[in-house]
Amino acid sequence: MKNFMLMRKIIAVLLLGSVLISSCYKKDVNTSTCDYDACAFKAPESEITQLETYLSGAGITTAVKHCSGLYYEIISAGSGATPTVCSYVSVNYKGSLTNGNVFDQTSGTPRAFGLVSLIESWKKGIPLIKKAGKIRLYVPPSLGYGATDQKDQNGNIIIPANSILIFEIELLDVQ
Repeated sequence: MKNFMLMRKIIAVLLLGSVLISSCYKKDVNTSTCDYDACAFKAPESEITQLETYLSGAGITTAVKHCSGLYYEIISAGSGATPTVCSYVSVNYKGSLTNGNVFDQTSGTPRAFGLVSLIESWKKGIPLIKKAGKIRLYVPPSLGYGATDQKDQNGNIIIPANSILIFEIELLDVQ
């Protein structure tokens, strides 16, 4: 477990470093990716139905359906800058499965990402809030990690294939 935590910290530092370095090259961003259409890629109806069944069974009635099949709840809209898919964002987050198992989260240290490089649900969901906002995403499998098991460095499955994911995200900064 210590090795896993150390590896996560190393990966986080490398990722942050690459984001900081690549932020110097923002002028080189392909502007066609900045014209991202959040409704162009949609989850299959079967996945949306599966997600709706989960939400109903869990008594979640306040989630809003996005045109992509993603469901979300805006906890706090925020009041700062609004990110685009070409933004770099700094976030605190927790990712869990529908059974409550947490597969990843920030632990006191925010993480920074180029939004364009993240899973579809984050590209679609994070721009729904502004800086200092908070959102909860309910993610159908194809807008998350799809039909591929996600494993840790020891080969243990941390996200089974075709899982519905739940992310709680706090948007700390937008660049």
